[in-house]
Amino acid sequence: MLFFTEFLLSLNRITTIAALKPIEVKSTFYILFLLFSFSVKASFILLPMDETTQKNHLKAYGITYWCLNKQYKASWLLNYRGGSFLLPDAEEIRKECQIRGVSFELLSDAEANQILDEISSPSQNMETVVLEKAPKVAVYTPKGKQPWDDAVTMVLTYAEIPFTPIYDEEVLSDQLILYDWLHLHHEDFTGQYGKFFGQYRNAPWYIEQKKEAEALATKLGYAKVSQEKLAVAKKIRDFVIGGGFMFAMCSATDSFDIALSAEGVDICEPMFDGDASEGNYQSKIDYSRTFAFKNFILDRRPEHYEFSDIDMTEKRKIPFEKDYFTLMDFSAKWDVIPSMLCQNHTQLVKGFMGQSTSFDSELIKSNVLTLGKCELNDEARYIHGQKGKGFFTFFGGHDPEDFQHRVGDEPTVLDLHPNSPGFRLILNNVLFPAARKKPQKT
Repeated sequence: MLFFTEFLLSLNRITTIAALKPIEVKSTFYILFLLFSFSVKASFILLPMDETTQKNHLKAYGITYWCLNKQYKASWLLNYRGGSFLLPDAEEIRKECQIRGVSFELLSDAEANQILDEISSPSQNMETVVLEKAPKVAVYTPKGKQPWDDAVTMVLTYAEIPFTPIYDEEVLSDQLILYDWLHLHHEDFTGQYGKFFGQYRNAPWYIEQKKEAEALATKLGYAKVSQEKLAVAKKIRDFVIGGGFMFAMCSATDSFDIALSAEGVDICEPMFDGDASEGNYQSKIDYSRTFAFKNFILDRRPEHYEFSDIDMTEKRKIPFEKDYFTLMDFSAKWDVIPSMLCQNHTQLVKGFMGQSTSFDSELIKSNVLTLGKCELNDEARYIHGQKGKGFFTFFGGHDPEDFQHRVGDEPTVLDLHPNSPGFRLILNNVLFPAARKKPQKT
């Protein structure tokens, strides 16, 4: 219960005190004094993240990030009330929670210690992770894209977590070293313009985007867009190997791995790069270069809206009303990283589609963890792995609150989805680099 709130409510009744007898006035002020004394002695603020208490889960992440940015320390209470956050008590934190509509509770030292003792018990699948530093966030996205074009950009904006848009020029000039965390917009790293040719080849926006991509490649010294995008993918690969954290959704997941695997091989048809693809290019794919996927077969049809058989969109055959995926259950004390990435107020998350909706489990490398999968067909929706000193997470689909997002659809209004489990998974990844504990191999 919020004792400070009780105190404020009691003050609303002060107008009735004048009508009381002297002894009653004395008793009333004594009660108010006790309430106030208790409130100012609170040492911690708890942001509960369970299903029933928290009014705005998404903005709670923003509050936690804001505190880290202000040099406050924070703790992530894994599996405690949906992955709650424990913050030091400060008037400016309380006010920020009130302004942003985030539910919070005030705790004394004794109450906080009781919670931490419960979490530390070997019998509880919980853990306390100290968050120390607000990660510097970059979003790889084309110039001029609006926030609602991309779920990550949209939720970062809604949660009020600052980020820097970057694109090919910044990546190729080694500016990734300025950041801790990188999100890949729904990009096509293969140089095939998202495989939109079949349906949108005559659309003005497609023609303009192709023209802009070719001009940028030329400006940066590359003969083809596919060559320039491969160079970008390799820089991002090196960022991760060096200790960076990479998060990707939708087509940025499989197209990134495909581009790396096809280095030195022309897999683009004439309508994409002006010349024919290389003969028998499938046999020249090198799966050892990929992050997550193996043994996939590329889709040679330029008019087909698919890159390969990694994606399950056309194979899944799951009706809308049954389209859910389950978050895996990990040991919070031993598997800290996957536990952080799976924090939520529910283990059952509604599905959503995209160009790359989900991943064929048979084509995922054995050293990559599946964090979320659909129980109906065993497809992977949410996967995570380590590359060198860094980490990557791939999340299938376009927008967690838009089941079948299409070109030109209206943007999602996150004020209508402040407790979205799918968007929470994105924000788990944003806070992941803030953890004090040294990353462990998964």
